[in-house]
Amino acid sequence: KQMAQDFERHIARATGTSGATIYTAGGDDAVVSIRLTNIHSAAIAVDCFVTTGGNDYYLIKGVSIPAASSLELIDGGSRFVLQNSDALKVDTDTASSLDTWVSVISDIS
Repeated sequence: KQMAQDFERHIARATGTSGATIYTAGGDDAVVSIRLTNIHSAAIAVDCFVTTGGNDYYLIKGVSIPAASSLELIDGGSRFVLQNSDALKVDTDTASSLDTWVSVISDIS
């Protein structure tokens, strides 16, 4: 029996230094795209990480994104899995500087 897959998007506007949660997994979910866009007038340093079991696991840490530029974190068809309660988060060194777009396939069986 074939199960339908649920494609979702999760976005956050003008996040900054607070470790903003973009998505929290409700089961076994695959993250297929993360686009991070600098909306500030100067370069920013960006972290993207998953919090699970009280620990942070970094996908990137302190990566510089120039002004008016973006970074695609996942490309070439790669993806990674989040399990129940894993939280995907971003933060920067500058307040209100980052737009984030995440595409997820949820409820994978």
